[in-house]
Amino acid sequence: MMKSACSHKHPDLMKWRGMMESFGLSKHLWLSSSKSEPSKSLSVTLISSSPSPSPPTVYCKTHKTPEKRRRGAAMVLLEELFRCQINEWYHLFESNTIPTLFVPLPASFLSYLQGLSLSADGSHSPAPFLLPSSASHSAFHKFPAHSTVPDPDSNFDSDSDSDDSAADVKAPSFPELELEVEKSISALGGGVVPKLNWSSPKDATWMSPFGSLKCESFSEICLLLHSSDCIIHDLTEALSSSQDYENWKQNESEFQFFLALRKWVPDIRPEYEFRCFVRDKELVGISQREVTAFYPSLLTQKDQIVDSILDFFDRIVKPVFGSRDYTFDVYLTQKREKVVLVDFNPWGCFTLPLLFEWEELEQDREEVELRLVESTFAVRPGMKTAVPYDYLDTSEGSGWDEFFRKAELEIRRQTENGDD
Repeated sequence: MMKSACSHKHPDLMKWRGMMESFGLSKHLWLSSSKSEPSKSLSVTLISSSPSPSPPTVYCKTHKTPEKRRRGAAMVLLEELFRCQINEWYHLFESNTIPTLFVPLPASFLSYLQGLSLSADGSHSPAPFLLPSSASHSAFHKFPAHSTVPDPDSNFDSDSDSDDSAADVKAPSFPELELEVEKSISALGGGVVPKLNWSSPKDATWMSPFGSLKCESFSEICLLLHSSDCIIHDLTEALSSSQDYENWKQNESEFQFFLALRKWVPDIRPEYEFRCFVRDKELVGISQREVTAFYPSLLTQKDQIVDSILDFFDRIVKPVFGSRDYTFDVYLTQKREKVVLVDFNPWGCFTLPLLFEWEELEQDREEVELRLVESTFAVRPGMKTAVPYDYLDTSEGSGWDEFFRKAELEIRRQTENGDD
């Protein structure tokens, strides 16, 4: 199975070294159609850990999938990659997706996200993780409380050299960007989900005070973006992974990255999120998006789910989106009355096929297939394992406890320095 660049188990060491050394931590083990077309057939496959006593359910919907042209899953073209940028497709589907505002990102902030500092000679070098100075005052009041908080003037740990070196580094400052971001957060109701052109920092939710992608301030956004391998992939690998990158790379310096701020929607239920696979402009597969859990209610709603998604694809997505091969994510409202578009991703490449294999999806198909997790024994491991192994224990004195203690001290120090 093709793996997402942001789902591997070993995060970029340069990116994490600066942040962890700032908190006095080091060397951790990481885990890482329209309704009038009357003839499409569809099969429902339930993923189980044991053989099913009966064959998959098969029922007809609208039309037969045409013969497929063969193309390797990893051979994405730049034009296909560009179409999947949220800043490119959002205006085409604005009435069918989540309200979003866009902020262009300056080069200095992109370097900050990559954990780089610009030295006097113009070269880049790894930098310790620091919250932007103008954001330090509004940031982290949400860290878990501890039974004992050490005096910041005391000799708390033996990593004094690391602390001294971090103190010598001036915190970055992005006041204009912060102002624009804070205005956008307010306009969207006070809570947002951050995203770059392609990816959100979904692998960094363990860093969030909410345990989710929800952010209420610029500093919370900075922490998630800076902590995410998915974001690093957008910045350093997404473009170069394309088939025709070599013919275009001289234009890369002109490429604009955006921060997309999506309105936080608290009532999205993970069992009603689905990834849809389109091959030669035909829907060939639908997968349950949350593969780490079993939802019994889905098994009784298969017909309604498929009807809703097929109708949405034929009416809204297919006539507008320009690529032949791609995936799109949707969620269904609780009464399944509305389908909401969440995202587009290129076919293959860094996109996860979830309950499918890319080889299956590239085979000639006469059916559109819906795959669901059938039982608790069939759930698959997910991004929740992409945290430091040392932090899985949350008891006092554990990695988490130590991390938050040192984070509190570091942020307090930055705030006090900012006041000076």
